[in-house]
Amino acid sequence: MPNRDAPVADRSSQTKALLADSAVEVSLSGPQLLGKGFREYVRYGYALPGDDPQRDVRTHDLVRFGHIVGVLPVDLARNEVVLIRQFRLPVHLVNRKGELVEIVAGHVEPGERLAQAARRECEEEIGVAPSRLAELFTYFPTPGASDERITLFLGIVDAALVPDRAGSAAEQEETQPFRVSIDAALAAMAGGTMHNGLLVMALHWLALNRRRLAEIAQAGASA
Repeated sequence: MPNRDAPVADRSSQTKALLADSAVEVSLSGPQLLGKGFREYVRYGYALPGDDPQRDVRTHDLVRFGHIVGVLPVDLARNEVVLIRQFRLPVHLVNRKGELVEIVAGHVEPGERLAQAARRECEEEIGVAPSRLAELFTYFPTPGASDERITLFLGIVDAALVPDRAGSAAEQEETQPFRVSIDAALAAMAGGTMHNGLLVMALHWLALNRRRLAEIAQAGASA
């Protein structure tokens, strides 16, 4: 915790360090492959600084999921967002409401830059390429179970060009793109009718930054 008796500048520096992820010297062994389907399921052994060397080595199983990009497609001229509906079997098994409302998202392919992946996923899932892309932030949605890392982009699109159906045939993907006003999307989020984590995260960001969208988009790159 920050030292309250330290000078203000020192306390600020301590607080900044406290609120930042940091590296740890870990003694690591593995991975041991436990199973492989769409992704690998592996086990690691590890020891943390200060661990009793007489105790058993810690073990952790995880899914190697990799890097994901998400895109919040916004039409600035119409004050609309473009969302998709897509069936998700795991959610269906939980609550029988497997047709989720989502935003554009997908895996980054080997050798592909993040912005390239974001553009490709927009073309595949909503049938429209963004005119500009602004990288927003990166986070780990399930750090206790997977190495999945998601980078979110703001994508500027012409919502009038969105088709009724889209998706990558090669991936057996079927999406139903649709456009709604920003007000309607934020009201639905507040009402708790949508539960896709990336969508909820993106809409919270949108609510906080709505007045700055044009500025943020301009600072981004042409897609």
